[in-house]
Amino acid sequence: MQSLSTLDRFLPLWIAAAMGAGLALGSLVPGFDDALDGLRVGTVSLPIALGLLLMMYPVLAKVRYEELGHLQGEGRLIGSSLVLNWIVGPLLMFALAWIFLADQPAFRTGLIVVGLARCIAMVLIWSDLACADNQATARLVAINSLFQIVAYALLGWFYLTVLPGWLGLDRQGFDVSIWEIARTTLIFLGIPLLAGYLTRRIGIRRRGARWYEERFLPRIGPLALYGLLFTIVMLFAIQGDAITSRPLDVVRIAVPLLVYFLLMFILAFATGWRLGLGYARTATLAFTAASNNFELAIAVAVGVFGATSGEALAGVVGPLIEVPVLVALVAVALRLGRRWFGPGAVLRHPIETVHPAELVER
Repeated sequence: MQSLSTLDRFLPLWIAAAMGAGLALGSLVPGFDDALDGLRVGTVSLPIALGLLLMMYPVLAKVRYEELGHLQGEGRLIGSSLVLNWIVGPLLMFALAWIFLADQPAFRTGLIVVGLARCIAMVLIWSDLACADNQATARLVAINSLFQIVAYALLGWFYLTVLPGWLGLDRQGFDVSIWEIARTTLIFLGIPLLAGYLTRRIGIRRRGARWYEERFLPRIGPLALYGLLFTIVMLFAIQGDAITSRPLDVVRIAVPLLVYFLLMFILAFATGWRLGLGYARTATLAFTAASNNFELAIAVAVGVFGATSGEALAGVVGPLIEVPVLVALVAVALRLGRRWFGPGAVLRHPIETVHPAELVER
């Protein structure tokens, strides 16, 4: 079973340090924030774009696209996962954003962008730590990766523009085009997705799956964290004045995120239990539903609204809250698994376990 690397284990600490470094750069180096913000095309800062692409590529090179060919007999798991990920999750984040941040349209929009970005890679770690069904997790990650390319822009336009209009909510003049979201998604998800897919296919074909999983991926894996931290430093250098003058904004963003992660996990875990999926697949369902792809959320927030926007700040706060919460939920899943499914239900390799009665028959 995997364990969190030192880099991953202290991710909230690294993010906090990157925030501090960015604030220091923006306040102590005269003109640094203005010079950095000047290096952009449209609303996209070029240094930040580099960091975003760098952090997305290793994530998408880990996705097991070949698992899409093994979907038979997975109807209940896949169906419930799609409903939780693409209907329940976005609706819940939409509701929480309007409940907690009705007076802050930029932060509210940033939270909705986070809610639409479904987890595609780090959930593999949570799944393994919780003794979930790793093969089923890999299949759901592959499905979510491809689904996001097709659905993200449409759902973003619906939840940010159409649904508030239907409900008569005051958008304060806010409007976003489906093409703005689609363009950003294709750049910051489409390009690294294609690169990750080709890397995996060529690497496994030439050197084998074992070399790819055990040698190549560990080498490029830290690049995702370095890209994330670099992006955060750049964002906070640009946003330094706004953040230092209103520190409670980060707390206001964090509260609905915390509520979201907890509710999604509990709902998904209860759904798996009610459907009789067994502990391993119930844990898989819960973690794939509760996690989010904060890399994509940051990329969309920066690409559509700009690096100095409140939307970008909300995206950055996402991983600061998600990582420690999901680590804690691993312990919750193990405890609930033993209580709801029986002491023997939580196994390190649940798919490969053979019941003693089967040994006698053999």
